[in-house]
Amino acid sequence: MIRHLLSNPAQRRQTITLTSGALIVAALIAGHALALDTLRDALMILAALIAGWDIAGRAFYALRNRHVSIELLVTIATAGALVIGEYWEAAAVTFLFMLGAYLEARTMSRTRRALQELLDLAPTSAIVLRDGQQVEVMPHMVALGETVLVKPGAKVPVDGEVISGRAAINESAITGESLPVDKSEGDRVFAGTVSQNGLLHVRATGVGADTTLARIVRRVEEAQEERAPTQRFIERFARWYTPAIILLSAVAYVISGDLALALTLLVIGCPGALVISTPVSVVAGIGQAAKRGILIKGGEYLENAAKITALALDKTGTITQGAPHLTDVIPLAPGEEAASTGEFTPEQQRILRLAAIAEASSEHPLGAPVVAQAKAWGEIPHPDTFENLPGRGIVAHANGQRIAVGTPALMAELGVTVNEAADARMDALKASGKTAVLVALDDRAIGVLGIADVPRDSAPQVIERLRRAGLKVVMLTGDDPRTAQAIGRAVGIDAIEAGLLPEDKLDRIRRLQAEGHVVAMVGDGVNDAPALAAANIGIAMGAAGTDVALETADIALMADDLNKIPEAIELSRATLRNIRQNVVIALLTVTGLLAGVLLGEVHMAGGMFVHELSVLVVILNGMRLLRTKRTPQTPPAPAREAVAPRRQAADA
Repeated sequence: MIRHLLSNPAQRRQTITLTSGALIVAALIAGHALALDTLRDALMILAALIAGWDIAGRAFYALRNRHVSIELLVTIATAGALVIGEYWEAAAVTFLFMLGAYLEARTMSRTRRALQELLDLAPTSAIVLRDGQQVEVMPHMVALGETVLVKPGAKVPVDGEVISGRAAINESAITGESLPVDKSEGDRVFAGTVSQNGLLHVRATGVGADTTLARIVRRVEEAQEERAPTQRFIERFARWYTPAIILLSAVAYVISGDLALALTLLVIGCPGALVISTPVSVVAGIGQAAKRGILIKGGEYLENAAKITALALDKTGTITQGAPHLTDVIPLAPGEEAASTGEFTPEQQRILRLAAIAEASSEHPLGAPVVAQAKAWGEIPHPDTFENLPGRGIVAHANGQRIAVGTPALMAELGVTVNEAADARMDALKASGKTAVLVALDDRAIGVLGIADVPRDSAPQVIERLRRAGLKVVMLTGDDPRTAQAIGRAVGIDAIEAGLLPEDKLDRIRRLQAEGHVVAMVGDGVNDAPALAAANIGIAMGAAGTDVALETADIALMADDLNKIPEAIELSRATLRNIRQNVVIALLTVTGLLAGVLLGEVHMAGGMFVHELSVLVVILNGMRLLRTKRTPQTPPAPAREAVAPRRQAADA
């Protein structure tokens, strides 16, 4: 039992602190209540030796590694106090130092609690279908490709793909978002998430250490151990500061001949609060970010994110939803120019259904939203014949009629008449950044479809939020300039550069840096790899389950949510402010105590008490980050008129 306590550093520190404290209390009782001065002194010496032995061991270890540590200052001061008979000071100093070290360790452990909370999310069992039977096993014993049964209220034990069933899944463990996400056949699910209702059959694609949750835990562990720039500076400063304090104490003794003064300077000069000022804030900040689904890979990136002055955004999949949406259905028949209700008119439904019949056999991405919308009104019959003409469109036959969906060139080739009104409507759609597609029945054009990758609902609000934070927001995209301009206007971005190759994006990032900006680049982690690497901070969105994004980005936003970008920046800025506050508290305390010692107003035990109190204040201040609340989000702003909402027909 005793051996176990002493072998565990945290337990040993706790045991030594309690033992030393108990001996000091006993010594005070012996001296003041029982008037047993010899016993009092003996107990004080014993308390000092028990606590001082651990401190001296760490000082010796540091010296072997050519490092003059804080522990060395305390050891020298304690030994000197014992030599001159200041037993109370020796005991008090060692006890308070051990108490401070214990509180520091406890606090760092608490700031890492977010990591433990992630670990606690890991499921403890899995139900696997084997030979038609439900078998309960440990999650790591599930084989890749096996079918796992996820019941209502149960945790998903593996990363996988839903092969049957439907359920609402709470993905807060991964994305930080509490709202459940509906999952059905073909959707991905992650280990540690919780099924709130419904029954799912999931094919395992990642188990044990290969799950997204496990990778997040590893990343958070590594990030919390990495040193921030401020922390590295303070550690370098401490290496010079500590010998300087020893020299100051020696000079003070030579000048005054007062050994107690010299020893007090050694104790009071300990930069304990300064050393702990940064790591406690960094660990707390990274832990808090992880709880919100924001994976920051280290203290350096946490600090750099707070200094961002310019933000470069990719368009597709970042500002936009990353998939084509049906935005306009424009009938060409007289009297059917527009719909005012926002609902589909019978003529619009007819046009969409005919287009869907032609597109049903196509794998072109622009056809998917057309088919999806038409399916809301019933099954789509397959055409009798189908011909895909790359670059032009589709020609199909159904019920003795020819259906054509495609470009004006296709219509001309088929002898379909396209009047000036149709041309005007197509030009209007193209000017707003949309893809315009003609629908013809036999030899007559009956409608125009507008298809676009529409902005995320939250984009205008997030862009405005970033501007209020003082950031220059730039869109960098390889897309067509007209489309980029339309999307930019819709979300409120004025600085738009389009038609860019990956190397062009890299050039634009370097140009912003040359202007003096600290630049963050938000992209998908693959196509934007050069720009992400060149930026001061690379940010990947929707990184859950994406190995590339988790590995390449400095900050990985687990949810596909634009609001995570300003949230990450705001949390980083809060952490940097916290670090600076801690440094100021530490420096003011040490400066004040040293001045007090030189003026004869501060003595060893009292000074050490104030010093350890400053350590506690710094720790508590750092822990405030664990209670940092999210900035209230306003409802998503409506997209500007450049991109029409779904189910709305465009005016001519």
